Amino acid sequence: MFRIPPLWPGPRHNPDIDSPYGSPCELERLPISTATRTELARLCEWYQSSIDWEYPPDPSPWPEEQWTSFKQQADVALDALRRELGDDWTVEDRRNR
Repeated sequence: MFRIPPLWPGPRHNPDIDSPYGSPCELERLPISTATRTELARLCEWYQSSIDWEYPPDPSPWPEEQWTSFKQQADVALDALRRELGDDWTVEDRRNR
């Protein structure tokens, strides 16, 4: 099964493939707390179950309630990530809303 990493360095139109944080970013290289790192990894793993890996273009097997719960938890993690990285970082939310 393909794993989708949660963070990519650089803007979408010009990714930083030589980032000191990896490309995609390796969570353990980022200056964030263990709690935030663990939560991002958990959400990434959980997201994998939202995809029908037999045929990924098919609709998600998740019911709406699970999507709502995931999005709420992802929003909390995104806020924590932005707060911990600080103003010197730009964190883009590229989710389809």
